[in-house]
Amino acid sequence: MQSVPTKSVTSQGMDIPKHGLPVTIVTGFLGSGKTTLLNHILSNQQGVKTAVLVNEFGEIGIDNELIVAAEDDMVALSNGCVCCTINDDLINAVYSVLEREDNVDYMVVETTGLADPLPVALTFLGTELREMTRLDSIITLVDSENFSLDLFNSEAAYSQIAYGDIILLNKVDLVDEVVLDSLEVKIREIKKDARILRTKNSQVALPLILSIGLFESDKYFEAGKSAHDHHEHEHHNHNHDHEHTHEHHDHHHEHHHHDHDHNHAHHSHHLENDGFTSLSFESDKPLIIKKFQNFLDNQLPANIFRAKGILWFEESPDRHIFHLSGKRFSIEDDQWKSEPKVQLVLIGQDLNHEQLRQQLENCVCSPC
Repeated sequence: MQSVPTKSVTSQGMDIPKHGLPVTIVTGFLGSGKTTLLNHILSNQQGVKTAVLVNEFGEIGIDNELIVAAEDDMVALSNGCVCCTINDDLINAVYSVLEREDNVDYMVVETTGLADPLPVALTFLGTELREMTRLDSIITLVDSENFSLDLFNSEAAYSQIAYGDIILLNKVDLVDEVVLDSLEVKIREIKKDARILRTKNSQVALPLILSIGLFESDKYFEAGKSAHDHHEHEHHNHNHDHEHTHEHHDHHHEHHHHDHDHNHAHHSHHLENDGFTSLSFESDKPLIIKKFQNFLDNQLPANIFRAKGILWFEESPDRHIFHLSGKRFSIEDDQWKSEPKVQLVLIGQDLNHEQLRQQLENCVCSPC
């Protein structure tokens, strides 16, 4: 087995950290909508090559028009995405994707319906895969219609909620608002300030759950641009150095309704519906680590789902690449190739831009 995908080799020699492919784990009970979500991801990527690892090909039911080539355990799609089955061993399935000549930008792994997602997460965090991948987020699907009270007594269901960075309360069209509200309360009893998105047919704007395409400094910071303009190709140097999970304290309820016709899934890329906005923040002065940490721990509202950016800290000469999904964030060290500055993008629902901008301004070093 080759230990490092070739794309991590640079001309600057061997001391460069290995770059990690971002990974999202999709979990949820049988029938919660995982397969529909995976299909949605596979057919709606624009300029992003995603690999989806599944337990059964057949379930996915990939549109034949999309399929370019099929081997034993891998299907290549015309949009550059691939689908791969996890036969016995997750690690081998990941290697088979990493060793392909065509590099992929993103990996999505489906857990089996009855599984606790933690062992899958630990495979990426604790084995040799941590050198090659970066655990970006754990997305949990909940079937609003069938997630009855007894399921809350199941350890796997509890773990899926507890470890989920973002919870998709799915099939909202099949139940009354009252049921949804009580389900949210129960989810929040397990996970305070859970990031909950309400969905129908697993239709969710992909930038809310996948960080690819969310941040491109050159394009993003032109005034007035919004997140759905940016699904082109991007490559970041990833080094899975720090994986932090923190509890944040804020109480918001997110209501998310999509009335997209099932056959027009691509419309759901757009974030302008349902009060979703993105906030861009830039600073030519560095941030103070403790103040930014305090912002993440105590001020970050529960209605922010994703954030991404380049951080410059007064205390460090390095460039830091920042990713946040739900409450999970990672900060990877990198080198500056230009003048240092802070560039940050936050995506959420019903955001108070003024307050957030002020809180971020308060993290900036002054006077420097």
